Amino acid sequence: MDYIRNDYETILARRDAKLEGSYTGYLFEQGIDKILKKIGEESSEVIIAAKNAKNEDTVGEICDLLYHTLVLMAYQGISIEDVEAELDRRAQKAGNLKQFHEVDKNS
Repeated sequence: MDYIRNDYETILARRDAKLEGSYTGYLFEQGIDKILKKIGEESSEVIIAAKNAKNEDTVGEICDLLYHTLVLMAYQGISIEDVEAELDRRAQKAGNLKQFHEVDKNS
């Protein structure tokens, strides 16, 4: 989690510095629609890489998705601590299998 925390702090710094030529700064300037578009693109690329069974490609795409998700978090004021708290809350529910409804495929 240290790498993710460090990356998040770098994203916050780049957001605040408004450096010319910064991709992170560009995303913040473009706003939520651009950030969400990139998350959608990266999610699709993770799926495609995984489907192609190329772990090296999948890892790279996961890193891209994590980065853009961290940008979204910073844009919306969601901290690493917020996410950790939710993960801790969910860990308390371990073994709590959700019940899924049956879909009638004949209708």
